[in-house]
Amino acid sequence: MNKLEVAKLYKDIKKRYGNFDASLQAVEEDLDMLKDIPYEVAQSNFRQHIMTSDFPPKISQIRGRLGEQLERERMRKQTEELMHEMDSSRLRAVPPPPGLKEELYAKLNGRH
Repeated sequence: MNKLEVAKLYKDIKKRYGNFDASLQAVEEDLDMLKDIPYEVAQSNFRQHIMTSDFPPKISQIRGRLGEQLERERMRKQTEELMHEMDSSRLRAVPPPPGLKEELYAKLNGRH
């Protein structure tokens, strides 16, 4: 978020929680801790907070579980890539040449 977005979010929080500090100083102090969070994520986390708490949100609650969300998204993409690779491999797969299985068994049993 940028400074304007933090100020806008803090204004919304102040509407719901009258004792919340939405001053310019608070916005400037907290900006560094919120700058990597998209405004939409922070707004969504705040909306969820309203439904579950009578107290103003702290920075950690505004941030939400972004780290976990990012990790889930990374893992989802990685899984999609793996599934695509597996599908591609399946399409390229061919059966082993005739007699290979018997030849391997013979080698394992020392008959070759």
